[in-house]
Amino acid sequence: MSFQSLGLVAALVSAATERGYATPTPIQTAAIPAILQGSDVLGSAQTGSGKTAAFSLPMLQRLAAGQADPHPSGSRRVRALVLVPTRELAAQVGEAIRALAQHLPQPMRIAIVFGGVSINPQMMGLRGGADIVVATPGRLLDLVAHNALKLSSVSTLVLDEADRLFDLGFAEELGNILALLPVRRQNLLFSATFPPAIQTLADKLLQDPVRIEVQGEPGTEPDIVQRVIEVDANRRTQLLRHLIKESKWERVLVFVATQHAAQTVAEKLYKNGIYAVPFHGDIAQGTRTDILSQFKDSRWDVVVATDLAARGLDIVDLPVVVNYDLPRSTVDYTHRIGRTGRAGESGLAISFVTAATEPHFRLIEKRQGLSLPRERIEGFEPVETAPEAVPQGNGGVKGARPSKKDKLRAAAAGAIKPD
Repeated sequence: MSFQSLGLVAALVSAATERGYATPTPIQTAAIPAILQGSDVLGSAQTGSGKTAAFSLPMLQRLAAGQADPHPSGSRRVRALVLVPTRELAAQVGEAIRALAQHLPQPMRIAIVFGGVSINPQMMGLRGGADIVVATPGRLLDLVAHNALKLSSVSTLVLDEADRLFDLGFAEELGNILALLPVRRQNLLFSATFPPAIQTLADKLLQDPVRIEVQGEPGTEPDIVQRVIEVDANRRTQLLRHLIKESKWERVLVFVATQHAAQTVAEKLYKNGIYAVPFHGDIAQGTRTDILSQFKDSRWDVVVATDLAARGLDIVDLPVVVNYDLPRSTVDYTHRIGRTGRAGESGLAISFVTAATEPHFRLIEKRQGLSLPRERIEGFEPVETAPEAVPQGNGGVKGARPSKKDKLRAAAAGAIKPD
């Protein structure tokens, strides 16, 4: 199978090859022909599977075919809209689309807009409209309110990491954006996971969609070794430091539960000779961008991050991910460990489990279909015992019983009217 056989023009085939896609991945093989035909698509595949190129390549081809009717002078029209949940993912997806569009006969106007930075340069960049806007929901609505762009001409809507876009805090903004779009358009929803709330949104948003799910195909799973290490809560930082030095890891992404933990763990590592830096939502956007760039260049040994870094970040050859704190949900576990083992590379994902969090991890294992052996590191054997009263129910992991947050999402989904 080749990209040319999927119906892509030579310029896009060349761009895909330059991006490292020798042959189409399973999600690309299934999605590209369907999108070229104008179908709505609901695409699900594991992280690192090439979802961005799966929707970007056919979207670019369809837009290029319609360039004979350019935007009139002074127009603020947008032809295609890609919505993403985080600033980092907006930058990453936008730059990937620019790279894929570079060989097209006519240049594409691609705008990348997100909050946390001044809105004025983004407004200036949108003068004359754009072929493609990659945006976070809040900043997009700000730009609409400033009359910097109009969404009435959008022909293609992409929701990337759609499950996060429907998370609490995004549902209302997403509903407001959908109300501004034309009724007739192509809708593309992509994510590594599709919980029930997303199925509700998809049923309302998509028209007779092509459904694509490739996670279970043999040979498509990322090569990630998953390890579970038992340790006392108050010795996790010491153990982390020991593992980094003993294993000579050069780049490690460490996930913690809170911004305070990110600051504290990074500071303790740094004081012990490990170049570590925190990464969370209270850090200025420019600084976060610099941190990621420097991490990719191996100028930092460790980035200690909240779940802000669990989605969409594509760091080539990231060898190790550590769950210092366990994620709240199975979905977040999937996205966290998916930062390693990308694009055919192997990876290692380590989870620290304490006596108190052992029931939590057993639930994650159950919902992931896993059964992982517990390890103990010499000198760090745990002595803590589990609390006497273990909370009943779902152990903090989101499951079948709807939480207050789930109910709010469901209410928001009901507020989104079908086209």
